[in-house]
Amino acid sequence: MMTETVVVNAGLGVGHLAPMVELANLFPRHGLAVTVVLIEPPAKPPSFAAAVSRSMASNPRITFHVMPSPSCHSNVPELIRAMNAPLREYLRSSVPSARAVVFDMFCACALDVAAELGLPAYFFQCGGASHLAVGLHLPHVQAEINASFGEIGDEPLLFPSVPPFKPSDLPKAALDRNDEMYRWILGVFERLPESRGILVNTFQWLETKALRALGDGACVVGRPTPPVCCVGPLVSRSGEDKKHGCLSWLDAQPEKSVVFLCFGSMGSFPKEQLAEIAIGLERSGQRFLWVVRRPHAGEASLSGLLAGCHGTHGELDIDELMPEGFLERTKGRGLAAGSWAPQADVLRHRATGAFVTHCGWNSVLEGIAAGVPLLCWPLYAEQRLNKVFIMEEVGVGAVMAGYDGEVVRAEEVEAKVRWMLESNEASPIRERVALAKERAEEATRKSGSSHQSFVKFLIDFGVTK
Repeated sequence: MMTETVVVNAGLGVGHLAPMVELANLFPRHGLAVTVVLIEPPAKPPSFAAAVSRSMASNPRITFHVMPSPSCHSNVPELIRAMNAPLREYLRSSVPSARAVVFDMFCACALDVAAELGLPAYFFQCGGASHLAVGLHLPHVQAEINASFGEIGDEPLLFPSVPPFKPSDLPKAALDRNDEMYRWILGVFERLPESRGILVNTFQWLETKALRALGDGACVVGRPTPPVCCVGPLVSRSGEDKKHGCLSWLDAQPEKSVVFLCFGSMGSFPKEQLAEIAIGLERSGQRFLWVVRRPHAGEASLSGLLAGCHGTHGELDIDELMPEGFLERTKGRGLAAGSWAPQADVLRHRATGAFVTHCGWNSVLEGIAAGVPLLCWPLYAEQRLNKVFIMEEVGVGAVMAGYDGEVVRAEEVEAKVRWMLESNEASPIRERVALAKERAEEATRKSGSSHQSFVKFLIDFGVTK
């Protein structure tokens, strides 16, 4: 008898690959086969090939299928729509045992493929429930104000069951109601309620208010909200056979003494900002592990993230990017790693005591699951909203002042790193994130809320008997 298969469509690029692979790993534990489908970014960045190779090597129970990018496209929405035809053909010809499809939220247009093939369709929200609540309510608010968010000042916006936030905390594209990417994102959120259900990478204790609002139907106006299922925290594993050198370096450091700086797959800075970070770290006197990426031209954006247009290419000369003599002067108490480090493993290491992060949701959850307090430096997409949630709702972090200006100064880096690692004033944050770690562990146990929620999804939503 052919094993029923769940197809997980991870969409474009590597931004959502890690959590979707972790989601895919849940299905074989319940007797289902699983295939992860990806779209190769048009730019074919080396980071994509490396990420897929790591995922394939460390997840033998998952089948991976990479669909080549179509040769002609003018933007990300058109590219994703163009992938419907090859996805339809692949599902028809290669996965006859497909029982259901789980789409990355940005692949909303692929709902039409699932409907044509008679497959139950679900979405996976790689971000948190608070972001989902904002996104589902956003089309209603946009229609109500009948103006661009960038035109209405910075009075706090009130959305159901999320902390008040300023319009400037929305993704940059959302500040202009005529922006093409923003109109597309609105369309994505308008289609999510058409699915059979939405899986969210979070857990009940962490986002109780937002999950209650979603469950009560308070976020979608005028039609039902599909069931929302917590499956998190889905935290990546390194997948590396050989121990990374930075972990060996951490082995030699005292407990909770190191600040870890890592800014995601697109988190690179101009040379001026790199210098300010370096000076601040040196003056702080604290131990640090810093993942450095090559400066790129232009601003990080959702479009670039999805299309894989940013990334590190070739060898990186870190010394050339740093102030003269910085690496030598900080040798022993600091380590600058080029381009990539096994983030989840670093955060779980006993020596890591603070995390300077861009507030991507994967990173937020990895920090929380490891019990490491966060220093928030949001860069793009929904990261400013995540910053609001981290500070105002759950209380596991502080902000790097100046993140919304041209540069965060060395004095701020120095003061905030020292404060988080040493100050008694930061004790409530450290205690709160330690509690969050305990609740995250409880959620994924067999008796935990996320495990039980996923089992209920499998039974009640008809994916398996």
